[in-house]
Amino acid sequence: MARNKDLPSKLRRAKKYKQSQSIPSWVTIKTNRRVRSNPYSRRSWRNARLKRD
Repeated sequence: MARNKDLPSKLRRAKKYKQSQSIPSWVTIKTNRRVRSNPYSRRSWRNARLKRD
């Protein structure tokens, strides 16, 4: 079943989920708005597929 995921796959998904979150607001303030967004693009866990899943 699709809802039953093995541990390595789950860990990879969790890492990508953490990477895709927006940056903290204090980073924007500290860098005088030079850093505005996350270098990793925003992705949805449901729609965007990972290369190795």
